Amino acid sequence: MRYFFVLAALSLISAPSIKAQVQVKNIPEGYLPAYVEHGDTIAIVTMQEVLVFPPRVFKNGKQEQEYNKLVRDIKKTLPYAKLIYKTLIETYEYIETLPDDKARDEHLKRMESDLFNEYKPVLKKMTLSQGKLLIRLIDRECNQSSYELVKAFLGPFRAGWWNLFAGIFGASLKSEWKPTGKDAVAEQIIELVEKGIL
Repeated sequence: MRYFFVLAALSLISAPSIKAQVQVKNIPEGYLPAYVEHGDTIAIVTMQEVLVFPPRVFKNGKQEQEYNKLVRDIKKTLPYAKLIYKTLIETYEYIETLPDDKARDEHLKRMESDLFNEYKPVLKKMTLSQGKLLIRLIDRECNQSSYELVKAFLGPFRAGWWNLFAGIFGASLKSEWKPTGKDAVAEQIIELVEKGIL
């Protein structure tokens, strides 16, 4: 492992000194792109980003259980947060094509009803902690709180109503993602999940 880091460091140090490079063209399929320098053919290798986090050390079994629960909850809720982001983008693009406010309002009411009917069974199966996590993940994916998104699409009255409904269960649509604060561990888990490591 140490040998790999030494090679990587040497390649980074020597990279600026490369002067006369000739790009190899017409590369056969299955071969790496390369360049020729002083008569030597050097392959160009694109390496995947390497994530380095401090080793996870648990003080006790309860702490490890909480971590594993957070991993499970993220794997369950993250796809829905990404789906919500995708749906919002598609909805925004579509309502921009509608001729007037009346048609937009009708479409948004229909969409709200359809989404509620489609995802109500899924949301009912989520635990309270998963629901709270989903609200924060929506903020992470969309760069806006769930409250602001509902307010933008459905108006302040409905946003207030949905926030009041969430408040009954101890949640808030105004919850924000704090990647360097209380969500720091969750942010690391998400990066590992997105890279397929976890």
